[in-house]
Amino acid sequence: MHHKIPLSIIIMLFTLLSFSQSEKTTALTLSADLKENANAVIRLNSIEIEIKAYNKMVVKEHRIVTVLNDNGRQDIGASIGYDKTVNIKDVRAVIYDAFGNEIKTVKERDFKDVSAISGGTLFSDYRKKYLSYTPASYPFTVEYTSEYVTSTTAFMPRWFPIDGYYVSTEYSSFKVINNSGIELKKKSSNFKGFAITELSNNHYEAKKIKALVKEDFSPSFTSFAPHLKFALQEFDMKGVKGVNTSWQSFGKWVDTDLNKGTEELPAAVISEINNLTATATSNLKKAKIVYQYMQDKTRYISVQVGIGGWKPMLASDVDRLSYGDCKALSNYTKALLKAVGVESYYTLIYGNRNIENIDKDFSSQQGNHAILTMPVQDDYVFLECTSQTTPFGYVANFTDDRDALIITPEGGEIVHTTVYKTQDNTQKTKANITLDALGNIMATLNVSSRGSQYGKYRSAESKEEKDKKLYYKNRYHNINNLNILSIETTNDKESIVFKEHLEIEANKYASKAGGRLLLNPNAFNKNTYIPPRYKNRTLPFEVDRGFVDEDEYVFSIDQTLSLEAMFKPVTISNKFGEYTAKIEKISDKEFKYTRKLTIKKGKYSKEDYKAFRTFYSNITKNDKSKIALKK
Repeated sequence: MHHKIPLSIIIMLFTLLSFSQSEKTTALTLSADLKENANAVIRLNSIEIEIKAYNKMVVKEHRIVTVLNDNGRQDIGASIGYDKTVNIKDVRAVIYDAFGNEIKTVKERDFKDVSAISGGTLFSDYRKKYLSYTPASYPFTVEYTSEYVTSTTAFMPRWFPIDGYYVSTEYSSFKVINNSGIELKKKSSNFKGFAITELSNNHYEAKKIKALVKEDFSPSFTSFAPHLKFALQEFDMKGVKGVNTSWQSFGKWVDTDLNKGTEELPAAVISEINNLTATATSNLKKAKIVYQYMQDKTRYISVQVGIGGWKPMLASDVDRLSYGDCKALSNYTKALLKAVGVESYYTLIYGNRNIENIDKDFSSQQGNHAILTMPVQDDYVFLECTSQTTPFGYVANFTDDRDALIITPEGGEIVHTTVYKTQDNTQKTKANITLDALGNIMATLNVSSRGSQYGKYRSAESKEEKDKKLYYKNRYHNINNLNILSIETTNDKESIVFKEHLEIEANKYASKAGGRLLLNPNAFNKNTYIPPRYKNRTLPFEVDRGFVDEDEYVFSIDQTLSLEAMFKPVTISNKFGEYTAKIEKISDKEFKYTRKLTIKKGKYSKEDYKAFRTFYSNITKNDKSKIALKK
């Protein structure tokens, strides 16, 4: 007997089948918790890597991303980098509307094809194909697939189950198949607390990871976000075979293979640099002369062609052309130092305002920058070779306080770069201020900055006069009607101190209140920043660079004025820092305002954040305090 299946059941089954096929490509199936705080949702991100030999790797990716708003377009991730060592087998994308209906198919020829290196690059053979799409409406979904084969196995893709802030993950998987017969190292970080499972050896998956919100003073993303990395113990770097069983062996490869034969200099240059340093009485003095010579002769420009992304240009070419990238200029300075008998080490590091370490427990190709390290007695001096103005040994705000890899003749070694302690990062401000009966002021201002604060303010030196005045008007934006009469800056690169001398005037700085004038004595260093309030902070926080500000302003008031009311001395002290402010009467027509703020370097739990915010709020409140003068 045949039973007729009702049409309604057939329609329902067809609908379910269609739904299961398009589940990831329609925004309608997204759960509310994955949309919370998200600009985009990774519906599927499947990466499979097959290592066939030390110099052959196949990488396949299938990625589906639902973009919820304009900010989420940066998370599409439909791009592939390539050069002569990469053979692209497949790259394509399909775009769907909110209901999962196909809008368009994008083939490889329709992808944008551009140089993958940003400004400052002279020439490069590294390129990128990426999807360029402007939607008619949101949300929309992009399904992206790619496959490529590469002979460069020094850089294996890492797995980040969550791409970054404001992006959630519905499903992500990462699989490595090692058929090379070469040992493969791996390291997972920060998996705890996330729905991540190891399905089998070197095969992982993650499910339903909610979007993270970026919070002020958060530590670096890689310090808390889950990620997984692999490294072959034998690898290929654009045709150069390498060994990586430890940092020592990796460093030895960089020294004897990668950088081999790059340090030769013309005889005339060797003679010139020896003549320049002939009277120097120590290696340190020789090094300072060499560093200045390099700064005067060269300029920074990125050069990345062939293996040039990782191998320095020849020192002789840098000398002839007078330019180079970070690797070339560091290597050139190393060659110059070697010519005068001073030892130094080529160094790989992460250069960034945020502090990021080379992972000392996992040897692999790491870092995005090169500097030079010079041993001095039992310590090191670190040299930034890409700047024509940076003082000798100054690395604050870009390569300070982080683990780096120095390349010695014996191999690689992890060292920690200069830490600029809280008490070393000072800004001292002194001012003499004259106040007239109308509330107008004239002032002579002297500012002296050291440590990380030297790097913060010395940019004023190189500005044109017009831009310099605008810079100081913005810096002292709390002073209405500010008129800058003169500016003088002194950059003491030997002591690493930046000094500023200003003559200024401002009408009606003090405000009238009946027969009185109300004056805010903190004219030049008022804190207005209060960290944002978070109802439920999710991340710990840190102050990566502490500092000390000291201010001393002497006021001379008009003969018709007298001090009527002053605020009491203020002292706030806690684990985050210290704040003091007070007014002292010098004479009937003269008083002194002094203020000292110390913000300590440190790492803190999310539970401490409320107290930290209160500390900053109290600083701001006291910096606004006024005194009354009567006529």
